[in-house]
Parts: sequence; C-alpha cells; structure tokens
Amino acid sequence: MDGAALLRLLLRLSRMDRRWIFLGMGLSIVLPLIFPVNFGFKVDERVQSLYDSVEALDAGDTVLISADFDPASRPELEPFFRANLEHLFRKDVKVVVLTLWDYAPPLVVPILEEMAARHGKVYGTDYVFLGLKPGKELAIKAIGENIPKTFPTDSRGTPIGEIPVMQGFKQAKDFPLLISVSAGFPGTREYVLQIQGQYDLKMASACTAVSAPDYIPFYKAGQLVGLAGGMPGAAQYEKLVYPDGPPPGVRLLATQAINVLNLGHLYIIGLIVLGNITWLLARRIEGDAAPAAGGKR
Repeated sequence: MDGAALLRLLLRLSRMDRRWIFLGMGLSIVLPLIFPVNFGFKVDERVQSLYDSVEALDAGDTVLISADFDPASRPELEPFFRANLEHLFRKDVKVVVLTLWDYAPPLVVPILEEMAARHGKVYGTDYVFLGLKPGKELAIKAIGENIPKTFPTDSRGTPIGEIPVMQGFKQAKDFPLLISVSAGFPGTREYVLQIQGQYDLKMASACTAVSAPDYIPFYKAGQLVGLAGGMPGAAQYEKLVYPDGPPPGVRLLATQAINVLNLGHLYIIGLIVLGNITWLLARRIEGDAAPAAGGKR
C-alpha cells in the first residue's frame, strides 16, 4: 500500500460515522452477556479482610445485617448481598436482617427467602427479617441500645420473644458481626458514628463505589474489619465465595458485570489509541507529501 492509499484509509477512519462507534460499543457490552468472558482480577485487601471475618465465624453464630439500599443502588449491592448470604448460610451461620430504608423490604425479602431456601434454612430458626425501622440515626441508636424494644415484632408480626433466632440478642453488641450493606444515608457512616465506637462493635461494610473512598479511613482506623466497594468489591467477594465458579443455575452478577465493563473500557481505550495513531500517521504522510508536491512544481 503506497502512501496516498494509506492516507486515504486513515482519513476514512478518522471520519468514521459515529454510529459505527456506538454499534461497536453496544456489541462490546452485549456479546459478553451472551458469551461470558473472564479477564481475571485481584482481590483487594479490604475485601479479603471482610471475607476472613465471615470465615472466622462458627456454625451456630448469628450475624446482624442492615440491608439499606433501593432500586437505584440495587445493581451494585445485590450481588454482594447474595454472595454474603451464600457464605453465611453455607457456614450454618444464622442471619438477622433489618433495614432503615423505605424502599428496601421489597428488594431484600425475595433475595433473603431465595438464598435461605437454597440452603434449606427455616424462617425464625435460621434467619429472620425484622423489617423496616424509620428514624435514621435515632433508629441506629435504638438498635445499639435495645433491639427487642426497637423491633417488638418481625416483619410478619411475630413477637421477638417468640422467635428462636433472636433469643439472647438484646443489643447490637451481642452479635459477633454487624454487616452494613449501605447505599448511602443512613448507612455505614451513621452506624460507625452512632454505635460502633460506643459499643466496640465488630463491623464490616459493603457500599456503593462512590461511598467507598469515604469509608476507607474507617477501615484503616479499625472501625471496619472489612470493606467491599461497589461492583468491583462485590465481584472480588464472589470470587472468594465461589473459588471454583458458581454451581449450575447460579449467576455471579458482579463478576459478569465487571467483565462487561472491562471489555467496554478496553474498546474505548482501543479507539483512543487508534485515533491518535491515525492522526499522527496522517500528519506524517501529509508532511512527506508536501515536499514531493513542491518538487514537481
């Protein structure tokens, strides 16, 4: 290919209809969903610490989970919530779930019921959903002081005193681990500020990616024993919970999503590199062509 032909090709590429670029971007997102790919990734120290904290629990222990997310934050936090319940139920750890967010119960309950049924867990004995408690920081303060008073009944109307899994648990500090699945306010920050320090709670957090930088100081200070931030954190936790891959019928939502994002980012980077190469070569060819044209005159 001579210089003129190469120049024409480069100019065509530089003037490509943007619709072809959008089509390529769409394919880079859709195709990995149909034909899964795995780019591989490392597990962050904070996620590993969260996993290790759950792994250190004994069968029969009971964990308190505050599931505080809504439909907008569900894509980031549901994958962790599912993987965390899988991890806990697999270890025969009992689970007490509550929420501070109005929109959370319709999202939390189906996931909790599905994961419990997968492991043959019995409601009231192995797990319970206490329901919604409005009040933001005041609700968190009340959870730290007296859970039966804060939640006289569970979400089904059963008195707390009649629920086997709640026997012996009056305050948040009675649980060996508190996990905050937090999309924002009220959530992880408020738990740390209101009750973690006061009661010396062992606490971990899964949060949205935008919140993670704000919570890293809590982890470094020892106020959080683990932190999974956004989709990457959830994917890393899935990797630890399912080291040999998921069983049939189980989708690793965060792992799949992060691989799609990685491919999309590679596509964008490729376009940037190609655009710069095209521009540089075009400039060089035009520069070489100018003296030749002048000589012919």
